[in-house]
Amino acid sequence: MATESRPLPGTAALAAPRLWVYHDAMTTTLPSPLLNRPATLKGRISTELGKLHAAGLYITPRVLEAPQRARTRILGQDVINLASNNYLGFADHPFVKERAIQYVRQWGAGAGAVRTIAGTLSIHEDLETQLAAFKHTGSALVLQSGFTTNQGVLGTLLQEGDLVVSDELNHASIIDGLRLAKATKKVFRHKDMQDLRRVLRENPCGGLIMVVTDGVFSMDGDIAPLDELVAVAREYGAVTYVDDAHGSGVLGEQGRGTVHHFGLQDADDVLQIGTLSKAWGVVGGYAAGPAELRDLLINRARPFLFSTGHPPAVVGALSAAIELVQSDPSFMERLWANTRFFKAELGRLGFDTFGSQTPITPVIFGEAETAFEASRRLLDLGIFAVGLGFPTVPRGLARIRNIVTAEHTREDLEQALSAYETVGREMGVIGG
Repeated sequence: MATESRPLPGTAALAAPRLWVYHDAMTTTLPSPLLNRPATLKGRISTELGKLHAAGLYITPRVLEAPQRARTRILGQDVINLASNNYLGFADHPFVKERAIQYVRQWGAGAGAVRTIAGTLSIHEDLETQLAAFKHTGSALVLQSGFTTNQGVLGTLLQEGDLVVSDELNHASIIDGLRLAKATKKVFRHKDMQDLRRVLRENPCGGLIMVVTDGVFSMDGDIAPLDELVAVAREYGAVTYVDDAHGSGVLGEQGRGTVHHFGLQDADDVLQIGTLSKAWGVVGGYAAGPAELRDLLINRARPFLFSTGHPPAVVGALSAAIELVQSDPSFMERLWANTRFFKAELGRLGFDTFGSQTPITPVIFGEAETAFEASRRLLDLGIFAVGLGFPTVPRGLARIRNIVTAEHTREDLEQALSAYETVGREMGVIGG
């Protein structure tokens, strides 16, 4: 472990300026004249931007000039939107928007404080009760985002002496959440139950053991085999932690998620975590589980303790979205009808969709520049679909990730397929 030698109290003013140079077992000091000039802020920014440009990783976000819908506008051009996570079309739904406006009029623009001081409005607790009933859990707690939910829950539950085992393709928010945890961290091969069993067997633990997985994997669109995974976890006394960002509102009865899809909603050793920004069309994250989980997170989860509560408009919109998916099954029916049609037609054209099982439909182009060029050509044809390359996805598996929604019409999808066929043949990705 690195050690640090410091002046005794009261002697700092007498000591010459020093540079602390850290080693594994000792500390060496060098006189200040040997120091290089410190980096400037502008220099650091310029260097890092240069690295991004050189690696081809510099991002310039597309700016939407119309609401987030199946058809929107970019650079003055009307386009069919295949890039959004707005699965059910709730982001601009009149019922959802009206509820948001209603809550603003009644409750104001903001919560005004962190929730543990003065920022918990009764509508916050009403939403959490509604969400817990929807998820069939003893409680639910809403946090600021799916990302901060993973940070807060993992950081709260996992302690030194615990073991956490994570799927190698889990979302970045899980990876960053685990970085904050003091538990021993291990990774198992993607959806490989034999490898999960091996990792658990080789790492006996007397503390809490947790297996962490996405419910639906965001780049490939495949579903975690939760029935098998939970069974393996139980063999070793482990709890299962499911981040259902892309499963909630998409899978299970009335969109209750991947846990419900596998009939595990009553399991007390399965935690449900997710975002409220995808199928629900708004923003936020949630943790759903035993009643005591909510109490612990309120007291220990740092993102909850040190962030202002959601504004009333967000709370109202989320409440309306959860009502809407339960009262009208046509949203999920259209979502899945569109998904089946789009995947089947892409396959018929000869595109590789990488075995996707959900509305997330990757089209594999191989090299990153090929995928980026295809994305540019599709946009010229009125189709907004984003290319993804390394390090977001493995080298050689660059792709365009498409997400169809309940709001797309058959005409939208046929136009998109026609553009894909044109671009695919021009670039030699498919025959013809």
